[in-house]
Amino acid sequence: MNFYDDQHKESNENNEISNQDFLEKTNVFPKEEFRQAPPPPPRYPKPKKASKLKYFIVALMGAVLGSAISLAVTYMYLPEILQQGGTINLPAPNVTIEPQQDLTVYTAVAEKAMPSVVGITTVTLQRDVFFGTRRASGLGTGVIVDARGYILTNSHVVGDGDVEEVMVLLHDGTRLPAEVLWYERTLDLAIIKVEGGNLTPAELGNSDELKVGEIAVAIGNPLGLNFERTLTQGVISGLNRSIPLGQGQTIEDLIQTDASINPGNSGGPLLNALGQVIGINTAKIQTGEGLGFAIPINTAKPIVDQFIEKGEFTRVLLGIRGINADAFEGFTGTRLAVETGVYVVEIEANSVAERYDLRPGDVVIGIGEHKVETMGHLIRELYRYRPGDATTIQIVRNEREMEIEVVL
Repeated sequence: MNFYDDQHKESNENNEISNQDFLEKTNVFPKEEFRQAPPPPPRYPKPKKASKLKYFIVALMGAVLGSAISLAVTYMYLPEILQQGGTINLPAPNVTIEPQQDLTVYTAVAEKAMPSVVGITTVTLQRDVFFGTRRASGLGTGVIVDARGYILTNSHVVGDGDVEEVMVLLHDGTRLPAEVLWYERTLDLAIIKVEGGNLTPAELGNSDELKVGEIAVAIGNPLGLNFERTLTQGVISGLNRSIPLGQGQTIEDLIQTDASINPGNSGGPLLNALGQVIGINTAKIQTGEGLGFAIPINTAKPIVDQFIEKGEFTRVLLGIRGINADAFEGFTGTRLAVETGVYVVEIEANSVAERYDLRPGDVVIGIGEHKVETMGHLIRELYRYRPGDATTIQIVRNEREMEIEVVL
């Protein structure tokens, strides 16, 4: 190497150092970065995925633990909550537990009325074309209306008077024979009597004051004495109902109830919330549910009162044979001046009707203060009267309304 080369090398080295110093001083590149490249990022091991089984086990343990805590809290604090007023407050929704007061009503009615309810068994003679005369048994219910042994029931329970034997099963299990004193098929009511002491009569209510929606309780012997004195409850579903009896006759002004009434309940009491008899159960519509019917007790009261006062009953008769006005129009095609009433077909000799000049062709439309729309209405209204009572009969004769005063 010559002198020129050495001098040039030294000069280049000096220049190189000078350039570095310049770059460092101007902070264009940091000193360390100028000297070496940045280190690579650290490499960590890849995490392993947790298995689904572990998640399931953890969730299951959490659910079990939560349920155990809830049960423990409920067990510790529920009795105290109930004692403080019967209210449990939950986050959503709020649930309130309230006592059912109606349950005490039904229990009280049962305790009051049960001793007055009796079972009735009958033996009737039926004539059969193939087997001749045979004995048939029947079952029904009755209610004691007087301590001397008078019992109110349905006429059909005692075979409409055509019965060979009637037995009564009292509340204490005693069986006594009974005598049929009175029955009326068109009202489906009958009075029978037993000879016995210490009988508990039922309290009679007022069926004229009934309203739809009131509590109704029926007691009877459905489907046999194995279910004697069964209590069913419901409400008064309707008033002034009519059901057909057959042969052109109907029972009118009935009480409708949804309290269950089955074969064997017939003749038993329908009671209100005070335990008073408001009706006598009579029938159920077989093709429908919750359609039971009872005869208003006010229909039977005049008969019951006479038996209690006199020990017998004398029926007041007007002395006519009649048919419902609409049925007469349907049978004959004749149009009458009125739509409802009783068309007089025949007048009996020596009767009240003959004495006061009622005539065939008249249409009876009222008695006293009450309207008469059917033969059933007329019969029921006549039971309100006793021999010697005076009243008025409203009729339509030759399309003209008339009022006749009579003494029954």
